[in-house]
Amino acid sequence: MGFDIDILFKIAGIGIAVAVLNQILARAGRDDQALMVTLAGILIVLFLIVNMISEFFETLRTLFNL
Repeated sequence: MGFDIDILFKIAGIGIAVAVLNQILARAGRDDQALMVTLAGILIVLFLIVNMISEFFETLRTLFNL
């Protein structure tokens, strides 16, 4: 189980999509919705990272027979 490079592409894709949507909404005068899109993007990436950390600790637990 090596490091999967796909997660970096997912995070980068989410970041690009959020940045584009944020700019579109901000220029349209919908700053509240732009903020919500940004927060949603942060939460999605946070859930991905928490899942990876959980898998890491599970691997450590099985490695050291804890």
